[in-house]
Amino acid sequence: MTSFDLAGTSRPWVVFVPQGSSEVREQLTELSAKGGRVHRFDARDLMTVPGTYRALARTLRFPGYFGENWDAVVDCLDDLCDAVTGGVGIAGVVHDADPLLETEHFPLFVSVLCQGADRANSAVDLDGDPLDRPAVAEHFVLEFRAFDPEGIAGRIAQKDLVVTVGDGFVGAALDPAEWH
Repeated sequence: MTSFDLAGTSRPWVVFVPQGSSEVREQLTELSAKGGRVHRFDARDLMTVPGTYRALARTLRFPGYFGENWDAVVDCLDDLCDAVTGGVGIAGVVHDADPLLETEHFPLFVSVLCQGADRANSAVDLDGDPLDRPAVAEHFVLEFRAFDPEGIAGRIAQKDLVVTVGDGFVGAALDPAEWH
């Protein structure tokens, strides 16, 4: 039994899996069938911080005033347009993510993805007040050729995240004790 749902608004927000996971393929198909969108990224485009900003902005159609900093990424991930989400949700899939593990910005990148997804998957603002929009499913999937769950979990472990190692996946979400 899987402990993640790419078509729903429940945690974890970032999922690390072996490349070619049949469970991920099935869930991406389900998301698409509901009207959601799957956006694909090549890990080579995410190897530097400026490259990451460009790839996210291009693929997820960030507005022209996107400030190219991590806080702006969080804000844009929380406010994706219906053309990007289908009004339902998104899954951002990073292929061949193995080299990202070695980048200096990787733990921060994962935290930022979790921050943006946490806000998008909620129908309330940071103060707990209702938003004028429904929650939108937002998840990110990083696929690895050499899937090492313990190594991935160790690399992304940080104070603000809850990292879980499941059967064939690693999940990351914001730690509610730190963020809510």
